[in-house]
Amino acid sequence: MHYQPRSWMKAVLLFAALSHFVWAGLAICMPDGMFAWFGPDQSSTPSILWQCIGVLGLGFLIAARDPYRHWPIVLMGLLVNSLGVLGFTIALSTGEIPARTGWVVLVADLVWLAPFVVILWGAIQHHHAVGSAYETPEADIPLQELRTNTGQSLDHLANTQPQMVVFLRHFGCTFCREALAAISARRQEIEATGCGIVLVHLDESDGREFFAQYDMEDVPRISDPNCRLYRQFGLDLGEFRQLFGLQVWLRGIFAGLFQGHGLGWPHSNSFQMPGVFTYYRGQVIEGFQHDRASDRPDYVELAKRAA
Repeated sequence: MHYQPRSWMKAVLLFAALSHFVWAGLAICMPDGMFAWFGPDQSSTPSILWQCIGVLGLGFLIAARDPYRHWPIVLMGLLVNSLGVLGFTIALSTGEIPARTGWVVLVADLVWLAPFVVILWGAIQHHHAVGSAYETPEADIPLQELRTNTGQSLDHLANTQPQMVVFLRHFGCTFCREALAAISARRQEIEATGCGIVLVHLDESDGREFFAQYDMEDVPRISDPNCRLYRQFGLDLGEFRQLFGLQVWLRGIFAGLFQGHGLGWPHSNSFQMPGVFTYYRGQVIEGFQHDRASDRPDYVELAKRAA
């Protein structure tokens, strides 16, 4: 996945800057012509408002250099343009402004909302990718370098028996807790297949106290706060629908409130997607990559197919 600004984002911000400069310039230099579109009462609109629009255009010009770095400017533009659309809707409903000015709102405000939202979402993803394996060279070799809490590598464990490698989300995630509860409840069935269990998590600590809540503190676990193993196994940061879609929210409320797994605060990289893989002697036998954070794999079935 690409976590740098797309070229179209810079183009959009440049056009937004030009648009705001034009509107501010026309309003200041040719006020009679501009206000004729808004009705006679709009001539009292203070010139400082149009000057602010020009300043916002300057902000967009600056943001075009690096849309993700200057996301606060994009957010401000989104809020201002959203208020413009809302103000027009209210004024239209009360008859304070003629319907013919709708094209002005479309060009000046509404047209920018969708691209600004996409830019802000990209900036959020970029923030979660910064400092992680998603920005490091592909030559990274976490399978040899990362160790479990007992000092063993995943390859060492998988040379003796198949391992079910469970990639968890952050400790505050309802679905992470649900997954641990499910694995703990069926741990004997999983291990009876001859398949071991290795837990991979994002916390910088070994998480002993957290895993002890599920009687899993003795299970080998790997701390991977930089998502190195996650990337090695083909996992990625989640898209909006995968993390915040309606189905995810409904499942989260049900699992958190009605099944007792709780609703925690985000920790570590809260955008990281989970997954489960069976791994043996350097080979991935089978895997389950979550399409949504709320998906529930059949851990026992995966272990049986690896045996």
